[in-house]
Amino acid sequence: MTFSPRIQWLKGRYANVDGIPFTMPVRTQTSPALFAGFAIDADKAAELLPGQELHPLRLFGRGILVLAVVNYLDTTIGKYVEFCVGIMVTRGTSAPPTLPALALMGHYGTGVYIYDLPVSTEISVKGGLGIWGMPKRQANLDYIIGDETVSTQYDLDGQLVVRVDIPRPRQARLPMVMNGVSYGDFRGMLYKSYVHLRGATGMHLGGRRARLLIGDHPRAEPLKRLNIRPQALFTGFTPVVDGVLDDHIETWYLTADNPPPDPAIGLRDVIGLGLSQQWLAPPDRATSDRLMATLSPAQRVGQRSEPLAHLLDDGEKT
Repeated sequence: MTFSPRIQWLKGRYANVDGIPFTMPVRTQTSPALFAGFAIDADKAAELLPGQELHPLRLFGRGILVLAVVNYLDTTIGKYVEFCVGIMVTRGTSAPPTLPALALMGHYGTGVYIYDLPVSTEISVKGGLGIWGMPKRQANLDYIIGDETVSTQYDLDGQLVVRVDIPRPRQARLPMVMNGVSYGDFRGMLYKSYVHLRGATGMHLGGRRARLLIGDHPRAEPLKRLNIRPQALFTGFTPVVDGVLDDHIETWYLTADNPPPDPAIGLRDVIGLGLSQQWLAPPDRATSDRLMATLSPAQRVGQRSEPLAHLLDDGEKT
């Protein structure tokens, strides 16, 4: 796989940022990745975006919730799962039409605003948040590749946040060449980073075999308000990703019409983080399995009037 001259120049060099040693470039070559997209209420999605320059990308009037999860197996900071919960966006003083935003992605800053980015290890939080300004937090994560399904679950503080199951493609032949853009909110600034991905991919467009389960943890509450459609727009699985995270970022101040409050996430959340590669306990699969079997597709994505515990109790009584 051929990357940019800058990335090729970095090969074999070394860096150390805040005590985190890197072998350059920041790359994975053997890690599997899954991704899925779901239609959401674009106006509700806009309420989740920081500042005034990010706008939901609208497809037939709806926004797009993106879940992208990589099981990193070969990084210089060890093995970990990274679970991205994001919204497709453009960046600018106004929102462009959909077709130009897709055809001229670089011009319109088309990419993914990362609402949440749990990872398995503390060292990944330290690097992702402190260097790239991405909203990483250590959480209970897993990544299960079965014969028919690829599944991943995110728990936090003993509660379910998100689980997604996608059908495993029988073959991965579609060549993926993607230069992606990610946005994060850190220190009252908007961070933009770049990732370059290559790999053979298997995809499904639409279909009801993908299953999304939104939990009751406070991190999941804003997702429930997005009016997520249960049927996926697309799902995909790349058994082996060759990916590089660029070694530079861009930042802008996050502006508002009135003086904003102190940032929710700042340097105080990075200071004191260590370099541990220890994982937390696995998420609670037994409970999420029962919820998947008990709830309707609409209830799974948050369209429910009672907490999950009550619905599960009611299901066990019937």
